[in-house]
This record gives sequence, C-alpha cells and structure tokens, in this order.
Amino acid sequence: MVAESKLYDQLGIKPDASQDDIKKAYRKAALKYHPDKNKDKPDAGEKFKEVSQAYEILSDPEKRQTYDQFGLDFILRGGAPPPDSADAGGSGGGANPFAGFGGMPGGAFSGGMPGGGGTRTFHFSTAPGGSGGGSGGFSFSNPENIFADFLRGGGASMGSGGGGGGGGLGDDDDFFRSFTTGGGFGGGSRPSAGGGRRSSRFDSMNGGGGGGRRAPTPEVTIVEKPLPVTLEEMYKGTTKKMKIKRKTYDAVTGKQSTQDKVLEVPIKQGLKAGSKIKFSNMGDQAEGGTQDLHFVVQEKDHPLFKRDGDDIRHKVEITLKEALTGWQRTVTTIDGKQISVRHGGPTPPTYEDRYPNLGMPKPKKSSERGDFIIGVNIKFPTSLTPQQKSQIKEIL
Repeated sequence: MVAESKLYDQLGIKPDASQDDIKKAYRKAALKYHPDKNKDKPDAGEKFKEVSQAYEILSDPEKRQTYDQFGLDFILRGGAPPPDSADAGGSGGGANPFAGFGGMPGGAFSGGMPGGGGTRTFHFSTAPGGSGGGSGGFSFSNPENIFADFLRGGGASMGSGGGGGGGGLGDDDDFFRSFTTGGGFGGGSRPSAGGGRRSSRFDSMNGGGGGGRRAPTPEVTIVEKPLPVTLEEMYKGTTKKMKIKRKTYDAVTGKQSTQDKVLEVPIKQGLKAGSKIKFSNMGDQAEGGTQDLHFVVQEKDHPLFKRDGDDIRHKVEITLKEALTGWQRTVTTIDGKQISVRHGGPTPPTYEDRYPNLGMPKPKKSSERGDFIIGVNIKFPTSLTPQQKSQIKEIL
C-alpha cells in the first residue's frame, strides 16, 4: 500500500508498475504533451512538466521507495517529518524512521536516475533542529533536461507503447529521433560546452533561483542561417553540403580563430519552408560555450509550380477565345508524368482540376502525397476594335 498515487496517476500507471512500464509510460506521455508538438496548446507545457517530474521520482528506485512510504510532500520538504509523525509512538514504530536525524539520514540523500542517461544527483536537505522542513528541500530538474537525459539513455529507441495500455507510436517515433540526431534538443535542454545547462521555457515554471532552486544559467545563443532549397529537392529529398565559417575559442590562450567546416544537411522528402535543421554546438565558440546552428529552409521560386501545403499548383495560360470556346493542354507534373487536360468552355477564372496523389510527399508519411491542382490564367486581349466590341455584344 502506497502513501499516495499522484505521480503514478500522472503517468497513467499502477503503483506496482515495473521500471520498464514507467519508462514506456513516460515516453508515451512526453510525446503527447511535449511543447514542440503542442505549440497551439499552452496547457500542454504544464502537463509535460508534471509527467517529467513524476518520471524523475519514480524512475529512481530509492526515491520511489521513499515516495511510496511517505508521499511527495515529505520529499519536497527535504525529508522533514510528516505533520502527524509526532503522534507515532516511540523511536521504533514511528511513521518517520528518520525523525531523530532531522529528516533523511545525514540531511541528504542522493542517487542517479536509472535508464535516463548520465547520472543526475538529487539532494534532500533539511534545516537544523530535526522537526522543521528545511528551506533547501528537493528541487525537481528542468523538464526538458529530464527528457533529454531520458533520450540519451535510449528512451528514443525503446519499444513503443505506454504503461497505461497505449499502443505503438508509429510515425511519431521520428519525433524522438529528431532529438537524438543533428536536430538537437529544441527547447535548449542539452548541456552547453561550458558545463552548465541552458535556460529554457520551463525555468520560470520551476521558480528560477532561490529557495533551494537551481540558479538559472545564461542561455547559449542560436545562430540561424538561410538554406535555399528547390521544390525538386524537397520533393525527392537530398543531402546538401554546406561550408560554414565558425569561430573557435582556445580556453588556454583565450584567443579566437576561424575554422572552415563542411556540414551535411539532410533534406527530407516533403520538407516545408520555414523548417529548421538543427546542429548543436556548431556555431561560434566563446568563453561561455558554443552556439547552436540552425539552418532555416527557404523555398526557391519555381517557374512552373507553386506549393500549397502538400499540394502543388500549376496554371495553364489560355486565351479569352479558348476560355469561351474550349481548350486542351498537356501538362507535366513535378515527377515528369504527362497529363492531358481539357475543358469544353466556358472556363471561369476560378477553374480548378484536381489530380490526387501527384503533389508533394507528406512529411510524416512520404508514401502519401498531396494533390496536383491545375488552374487557368486567362489572357485578355489588350485592345478591341469597335466592330469586335459590337460583335461580342451581339453574341453575349
């Protein structure tokens, strides 16, 4: 019987869940609520914070045991006795076995996070005197740092399916893989070259500094560079080699120098303008750390086609006579297919003919494509004689 089940409920698992169940449940919940996947849902950030904090406690057997026995408030107070522990009899059978030591043994309890990558140390500190909760109680880590450590520990590639009975994650596995390749850690949770952690969107939620909280560290900056890409490259997918110049910093001499470096930038099928391809620690180096480098995709103008989401639009130029009496054209799609298009007229300026599955590959399912949409651009005569105007009036 556990003291409370709040953290288990947040992950959608039972108190007797295994460590593997906890990891799977966190993986599923982190995918569902991660702010990068819910930019239009501000409440998702708070949910992401809650499930990450639940994972931080439950994924460590020692902290989980303490939570099961005494509850979350006991941990947050730094191991101070629960309010009702004074009524527990004697020194042997009390609800808080550490009461005589001012909370946790020695006033501190530390340990690593299993399955979460590098070791993280937690401190449970208490104030002198033994009975009061110390001002330096347990502080949760930044949610994005918890998520980053989880991925570095193999969380991105572990089997899908949550501890709460969820199924496979399918194409959403790409979201996790994007954090463990050149894409970096979106919100800035990867440790900086200077040894500290970057600040992130969750720092204000965690209370900043003071009161036992971690003091915020300066944010490592991001440098963005435009990456012009043709429509054909975004259709087929390719790898572009980009030569960059970056400043390097020698910590011994304190001097900077310039370095040439060639980066291979992956262009996935269906990539859209505005997408960012991220390289961690590939910008300029300075004494405080190294910049991240983001390439921002810019779509080059195409002479024939215009992209509209996953669709491709193409306009056929016809004369006013053809618009009124009918026309026929052979149109070539982006992948070289020939389409015979005809219309008996009259053809309005808003005319569209849609050909399914001949547009751009969809980013998450490259086997599926958008539509190829053909419209018209009616070319009007620049002038008419009085006789022509009269004849048109009679006809119409």
